[in-house]
Amino acid sequence: MSDGRPVKRSLTLRGHRTSVSLEDAFWRAFRDIAARERRTINGLAAEIDEARGDVGLASAIRVFVLHRVMDR
Repeated sequence: MSDGRPVKRSLTLRGHRTSVSLEDAFWRAFRDIAARERRTINGLAAEIDEARGDVGLASAIRVFVLHRVMDR
């Protein structure tokens, strides 16, 4: 298991590059959710980005992942 430090990765949201720092466990879960739903990481992140309001993108992704895991 990783040491829990966030890892920065690049995403493309509606044609614009951005980076998001998430812990490995959240990246893995986010990728798994996207694969299960047959969606791209970038597409799913763009949808989360549009709905997040004034919350940071990394926090919004963590909450999204947590809700999906809890709903299983």
